[in-house]
Amino acid sequence: MGMLSLPGFLSCGKKKDFSLSNEKDAHTSASDENAERGNWSNKGDYLLSMVGYAVGLGNVWRFPYLTYQNGGGAFLIPYTLMLALAGLPLFFMECSLGQFASLGPVSVWRILPLFQGVGVTMVIISTFVTIYYNVIIAYALYYLFASFQKVLPWSDCFSWADEFCSKTRLVSDCNATTLDGEIIHANYSFITSNNLTCLNGTMNYKPVQFPSEQYWDKVALQRSSGLDETGHIVWYLALCLLLSWIIVGAALFKGIKSSGKVVYFTALFPYVILLILLVRGATLEGALDGIEYYIGTQSNITKLMEAEVWKDAATQIFYSLSVAWGGLVALSSYNKFHNNCYSDAILVCVINCLTSIFAGFAIFSILGHMAFVSERQVSEVVDSGFDLAFVAYPEALSKLPVSPLWSFLFFFMLLLLGLDSQFASIETLTTTIQDIYPKVMKKLRVPITLGVCILLFLLGLICVTQAGIYWVNLIDHFCAGWGILIAAVLEIIGIVYIYGGNRFIEDIEMMIGKKSRLFWLWWRMCWFFITPVLLMAILVWSLVTFSPPTYGSVLYPAWGTAVGWCMIIFCVIWIPIVAIFKIIKAEGNLCQRMLSCCRPAANWGPYLECHRGERYSHVVDPKKEKEHEIPTVSGFVY
Repeated sequence: MGMLSLPGFLSCGKKKDFSLSNEKDAHTSASDENAERGNWSNKGDYLLSMVGYAVGLGNVWRFPYLTYQNGGGAFLIPYTLMLALAGLPLFFMECSLGQFASLGPVSVWRILPLFQGVGVTMVIISTFVTIYYNVIIAYALYYLFASFQKVLPWSDCFSWADEFCSKTRLVSDCNATTLDGEIIHANYSFITSNNLTCLNGTMNYKPVQFPSEQYWDKVALQRSSGLDETGHIVWYLALCLLLSWIIVGAALFKGIKSSGKVVYFTALFPYVILLILLVRGATLEGALDGIEYYIGTQSNITKLMEAEVWKDAATQIFYSLSVAWGGLVALSSYNKFHNNCYSDAILVCVINCLTSIFAGFAIFSILGHMAFVSERQVSEVVDSGFDLAFVAYPEALSKLPVSPLWSFLFFFMLLLLGLDSQFASIETLTTTIQDIYPKVMKKLRVPITLGVCILLFLLGLICVTQAGIYWVNLIDHFCAGWGILIAAVLEIIGIVYIYGGNRFIEDIEMMIGKKSRLFWLWWRMCWFFITPVLLMAILVWSLVTFSPPTYGSVLYPAWGTAVGWCMIIFCVIWIPIVAIFKIIKAEGNLCQRMLSCCRPAANWGPYLECHRGERYSHVVDPKKEKEHEIPTVSGFVY
């Protein structure tokens, strides 16, 4: 049998399709194993693309804050456990799934047609997130350009500031001891005019805003009072958004062949910048105080008794690895069949987590200096999300010598981190289109990629109005939460309990070779029990602790919350719609139809014939269009 299969193995990926031989296709090359879809030029392209996708803005602006908030260094215990129990198993599963079938997140559900709506949900959620994620990149671009000034525009209260703007805290009143020994409470002007001194711990401060905070609201965003007040499009943010889409489109015009080269810079250079910021921060006064707040001089082990800490660790791991978004399946689908996806998954996950820890030192060392200079506690200057990236950290950088240089480096790093993730998100969409219309994509990859970027740019214009930040926050609050958790839970249940976990392991062994039972023991434990239980626990916790979206102290109107619910319903409703459609189109009674839809499609298996072996010798060629393929409501086929 081995001798008979040898010629097929040698010709794998080398056979020419003469019907398409005259069509030039820039996304494939002569060295590709899969001449139809193309492969990564080399292993480095794939690994850096995966690292770039997994390592994003959350590693810099969320993880350090969570570590500080949840007991310092002690937080690394639940964080590491959640990586091993929830993050890595799902990451490995998605990488294996995409590589085995050489298909994107929708078409890969030939494995279980009833659940194809899960893939549709992943792609729709990725589309929503892609819209606002590029807006965040536009913010970084704006601040990057604003850094090309001798004096940073948010370093002081300039003409745009109001009376509440101040570089220092202003005391409004306090207690003081008079010459007679009497303790009085008076306003600060009275205390100073009588040459008295405020007693420690008795000072009340005026409600002031630092220049960076007012610059973010009044200049960068021109923020309105709420979602009700849309206002006008902020033209310079719109131009930055356009530029960010031009960069993304240019990097992806040849698909993975071009993006795979760009990531050598966009994925690696952020580490250079983080190292520079860490070295600079470590030399500043107060840096040690900041780092002590980050990791804790004595880690608070008692924090591990709080359920919230474990929930934060699981949630951070889940979202930082970008599982269940469809991107991991899409990127892995361009691997060669016998690539070692097991070692790749472990390497990327470890790099992602180490990056988060490393970034925390760079962030907190400079925030510690800021606290020292402004005579405040580190806890008073620490924040996460937008407030860290565009308020607290810029404020800290403005206090450094040669502050424009450090500001430029920081926002350039944010730009690169964002672009990496965006490349993979757009590749998820184009891969989905390619799987549905391979011949069209082969001829028109550049126009289609350009069209996707233009459409998403136009949809993102609402996010660069004066109410834009409220829309960004609204989409993030609803679409980047439950929908992904629901998709992840159904994905692992469908593959492990319906398709069959042991069957899936056999598929993996076709790619990476036979492994011992002991090797698979851990993965079976996770896939069959631990990981789905943890994911469902996070989902239930998220639903129970749901609170309406807010931005700072600004509440959302009822119609805004309703729009959020409509968005998430639109994302997940395709799961039951596609399932019902599949059942209706199947033959037999209801039970027979259900069973039919729970079996792999006739064309499920390795994409190339030479990889199918005896197990998949019956497979209908996935590359050929067949009369019995059933289109779903959304136009996808399995």
